[in-house]
Amino acid sequence: MTQLDDLDRAIIRLLKRNARLTISELSEQLNKPESTIHFRIKKLIEKGVIDRYTILLGEEMIPKKTAIVVIQAETPIIEDFLERYVNHLMRTLSMMPNVLMVAKSGKDTVIAIVGGENEEKLDEFINENIKTLPTLKNVYVYPIDKFGKGKELVNFLTEV
Repeated sequence: MTQLDDLDRAIIRLLKRNARLTISELSEQLNKPESTIHFRIKKLIEKGVIDRYTILLGEEMIPKKTAIVVIQAETPIIEDFLERYVNHLMRTLSMMPNVLMVAKSGKDTVIAIVGGENEEKLDEFINENIKTLPTLKNVYVYPIDKFGKGKELVNFLTEV
C-alpha cells in the first residue's frame, strides 16, 4: 500500500468532496503553491492512488430505499456445479437494473445491494426478480433504514 503524507491525504479529501476544484482553489484552501499541488496530484495519478474523477448523482436520481440481500444457493447433486451456478447467479443479478452491487461470500453465498424508489417497489422487485430465481436455499432481506457511514456508496453505485 502506498504511503501518503498529510498533504496527499488533504488533497484527496478535498477532491473526494468536490472533484471539480481547480489547482488554484486547492492551492488556496491548503495554503500551498499551485506547483506543489499540481506535482502532488500528478504523482498520485502515476502511483495509482487517484484512478479517475467521477460525479455523484443528485437525490432525484438515487434510490430512496435500499436493502442488503443475502442469497444462499442450494448445493446441486453434483457439487462441482455449485461454483458455476453461483457465478451464474452473480451475472444474472448484475444485469438487473435495481441491483447496485453484487459480491460472492464463501462458496454458496451471494450478497447484493438493491435499491428502489420506495419500500413497496423495492419489496416487489425482490419478490418477483430475486426470490423467484431457481434453486435457492435461502434469501435474507435486510432493509437499510439509516446509514451511519457510506450513504455515498449508493449514489456512486447507481447507474443511469
